[in-house]
Amino acid sequence: MFIYYELLYENITKFLTICCRTGVQAELVLGTIARKAQETADSHGHYLEDRVSFSEDKLMDTESKAVMMAWEKPLMEAHAKAICARGGHILNIGFGMGLVDTAIQQYNPVSHTIVEAHPEVYDRMLRNGWGEKENVKILFGRWQDLLPQFGCYDGIFFDTYGEYYEDLREFHQHLPKLLRPGGVYSFFNGLCGDNAFFHVVYCNLVSLELENLGYATQLIPLPVKDCLAEDVWAGVRHKYWQLDIYYLPVCQYLDDTE
Repeated sequence: MFIYYELLYENITKFLTICCRTGVQAELVLGTIARKAQETADSHGHYLEDRVSFSEDKLMDTESKAVMMAWEKPLMEAHAKAICARGGHILNIGFGMGLVDTAIQQYNPVSHTIVEAHPEVYDRMLRNGWGEKENVKILFGRWQDLLPQFGCYDGIFFDTYGEYYEDLREFHQHLPKLLRPGGVYSFFNGLCGDNAFFHVVYCNLVSLELENLGYATQLIPLPVKDCLAEDVWAGVRHKYWQLDIYYLPVCQYLDDTE
């Protein structure tokens, strides 16, 4: 009986591995098609023209979809710790509720550049004093338009709303010019956060694509089940995260990865 279950487990593991590889290959092909289809499309214009509402525990758009929520705070603190590991100059793209930027400030970086594209979020940042911090530089606008103003950084975090995987992939193409040797890059890993299988597919896909650019990616498991009581989602139209484990990506250039 033990041998039977062992063989069954081995066959299931092989099957899941094949499914995952097939999923990654399919996404690589479909991604090429999607890039061509979106060449003239503005995938994030709607959100930037939309009104947003702030509360103590969430930032919402007009369709009651959450842009950012307070339950993410432990994750943002972990991201901040990762990208600030070497100190120096830090870049964050996407302010939202300011969770990751608040955590970054605890590490006293030499400089802390924040990119935010939504006008209401930007205005709220200024009202809350972010523009008055000595080591903080705020750039207002889409990161795609602001690239010429970027420098070189020791840590980079990417977390935008209203964009898609193609936008993340496009940003990755610029990493070699933006991230210093030995620097750390991370991003909010919400890819298919409501489907365990496709989440694994996308984790493998992004790791593969970053490897092709010369970066090694560690995916650090963080339990989040205790952060997600049912009342957390009260008033939210879509539960964008439904998994028990969050895999925090830590990316470094291959030659400098310890």
